[in-house]
Amino acid sequence: MTRERIPIGADHAGFELKETLKAALGALGYDVEDVGTHTAASTDYADYAHPVAREVETGQAQRGVLICGTGLGMSYAANRHPHVRAAVAWSQEIAALARLHNNANILVLPARFVTAEQGVDILKTWLDTPFEGGRHERRIEKIEREEEQ
Repeated sequence: MTRERIPIGADHAGFELKETLKAALGALGYDVEDVGTHTAASTDYADYAHPVAREVETGQAQRGVLICGTGLGMSYAANRHPHVRAAVAWSQEIAALARLHNNANILVLPARFVTAEQGVDILKTWLDTPFEGGRHERRIEKIEREEEQ
């Protein structure tokens, strides 16, 4: 059985948490693709959000992880890509609901607002929570539409 590959990216504010999450993903049996940044030097979040989102958009990866200071910049950039639903999660409950109701395929963590331990717990919850489907499926389909129907 092939192990799921998860691309992960962070800007300088998320660099340390990214390193922790990479180790956690590896320990959980995932193949990790680190798209950067590779240091804590100042950098631009979009430089890492777009490569991860592009992999999810094209189906090269089923899910991805992004980290920046607030999570907002990464989510703005990632959600510009079709078929991407990048959700900022600051708690396990938000991560679970993002998967259950929204089938979030990119987890975005706010590194300045969660500890490393919380980040790992949020990641595990997000990875382990399935999409509920049902009434939520039609709502997900409407995200892809440009006009209301």
